[in-house]
Amino acid sequence: MDRNRRPSGWDELPDEILLQIIAYLEPYHITRLRLVSHRLQELCLDDELWKRNCFDESPWYLRLQNRRGATPPFFRLASHGHEVQNAARATQKDVTSTKGPHLVVPPTKPPADDSKHRKWRKIQDMANWDPSFPTEQVSWYDEYIQRCGPACISWLQTPRIRDCGVEAIIESRGVALYNPHDGNDGDGTMLAVSPLDDGSVCLWDIKGTRGKQGSIIGRSKPDILFIDGPSGQNKRRSKRIDTGVTECVSVNHQNNRAFFAVQSHLIEVDLNRLEAVSRQSFEWSITTMSAINQGLPLTVGTSLGIHLHDFRTRANIPSDRSERVEWDESDVYRSIFDPKPLPPYASLSQPTPISILHLPKFGSHDQMSDDIYVSGRFTNILHYDRRMFPAIVGSIYSGGLIKSLAAVPYPYSTVDYEVRRHGEFPVEQISRIKRTGSGVTMVAGGAYKLKGSLEMYGLSSAVHSNDRATLQNAAMKNRQTAASATILSLTTHGTKIAFSDGTGLIKWFERDGFTECRRHKIGSCDAKASNLLASNGRGEIARKILSTKSFVGQDRPNNDNILFWTGERLGLLSFTTAPLYQSDDFEPQDEEMAAEEEKRQQYADKMREALERQTDEMRLMNRFGHGPA
Repeated sequence: MDRNRRPSGWDELPDEILLQIIAYLEPYHITRLRLVSHRLQELCLDDELWKRNCFDESPWYLRLQNRRGATPPFFRLASHGHEVQNAARATQKDVTSTKGPHLVVPPTKPPADDSKHRKWRKIQDMANWDPSFPTEQVSWYDEYIQRCGPACISWLQTPRIRDCGVEAIIESRGVALYNPHDGNDGDGTMLAVSPLDDGSVCLWDIKGTRGKQGSIIGRSKPDILFIDGPSGQNKRRSKRIDTGVTECVSVNHQNNRAFFAVQSHLIEVDLNRLEAVSRQSFEWSITTMSAINQGLPLTVGTSLGIHLHDFRTRANIPSDRSERVEWDESDVYRSIFDPKPLPPYASLSQPTPISILHLPKFGSHDQMSDDIYVSGRFTNILHYDRRMFPAIVGSIYSGGLIKSLAAVPYPYSTVDYEVRRHGEFPVEQISRIKRTGSGVTMVAGGAYKLKGSLEMYGLSSAVHSNDRATLQNAAMKNRQTAASATILSLTTHGTKIAFSDGTGLIKWFERDGFTECRRHKIGSCDAKASNLLASNGRGEIARKILSTKSFVGQDRPNNDNILFWTGERLGLLSFTTAPLYQSDDFEPQDEEMAAEEEKRQQYADKMREALERQTDEMRLMNRFGHGPA
């Protein structure tokens, strides 16, 4: 051996050894280490590394350890649920870092192969927890940030109107995401589309590719969304967008068009020119719409029926002609007394649908099946087949008021998830179930007896044939621990289910529908308390939430946030230590006004904290019977 040879540097070590070394670091140090070089960046973003970190710090694993007898003494004495979860999370880090069995195994002399047994047990536990499927692409680095990292609320630029020196704020009446040219514009542009209260359409830049992130990059003329057109009398609320309709806008990403529901009219707007180009009248008020999927008609829900609106059959206008809507006062009466028969529609025995879902095919987020599911102010989820429309195919009894529907393009089994929550499935069996299983999971959120209801339905060919036994085994209704108030909106977020409730919280659950991953209060930005301890907010609620994940191209890390609409304005929940922006950042403001506004906000926050503290004290006294009579 040559003694004069220089010792090998770390950059000469194989990737496998470097990964073993990196695995001993804390997640915070790993994120700092990845900035050193391109090679370390690739290694520090290793999916298996971050998957293990997600598992080690997951509430699912903590609960499993508690079931096996690893409950610390203070866990039984603590009274506040959120404090319990925070304290247990800190203890979990100590337990997993030392890997000691003294909290899990009774105080007896461990066998000789105890270390192998613990390693085997952890591998099996991780396989039981793993929410992903073999064909699913998951960024576990993003998953760790979304599950364990800090979170903050940023408010998008507020639309304003200025007239004769007077400035007023214009409220938003809905929201949808818009990817120009179906995400193939070369920049990965993502915009938020919202109808405003003055009848205009507004566009925000969500990812900062066309302007400042969160800023308004386009806004149409006022009144283009009013029933009587720009020159009509539109001061009455019956002429404007119904504030009670959540799903009032749907976007066609390929043709750069958007459809807006205004009372009983469906108005099509060209998002390139921000002008109305067509209008379709319905017999009753529009209460909801589906998302627009490639090659499929738009499903429109009115107060008394379900309609299929095939916008593709509209007559093509030559390019040398101006495409615009000619507003005619007699158009409304002409549609009422039109002798032509109505197009086929599905009548409803109970009024007011609220949410419409186009069910995807197994393993795909983009390819849709012919199944349509409708929920509303009735206790059943209605099932239609586009090939047999308007006949109803079947229904699923919920018993609750379902306000939002979403889908996970992978199967669901109540029995399997129940066994997996106890960590009892062998690794080989889990792998076989995921590899051979088929079907789609429908996620429903709403209310049952004034509490939130999170429901999971595993849909397969057997379920579609109205096999009640199969449906019963593939249905789960969490009405105890999901939410203390109505679930308003839900969506899929990575390998999790995210929803907003009536208390102003956004929560994340595992795909089993029972295990809560984290929660965040609308309006708060406390990096230390945002995981499971809700900070003080402003009393806002999210009526609709959307994931900003891009399904086209390679997105940069930590770019899958939650866009939400409060009913008046738009906000963005980002997984950062500080807000990305605030609505006031886009408005010119002198130093004196900024200082005065900051003092006013600090005073308002202190008063809010005092009132909330007083409310907590009153609730505590009521528990002991010392409250007001």
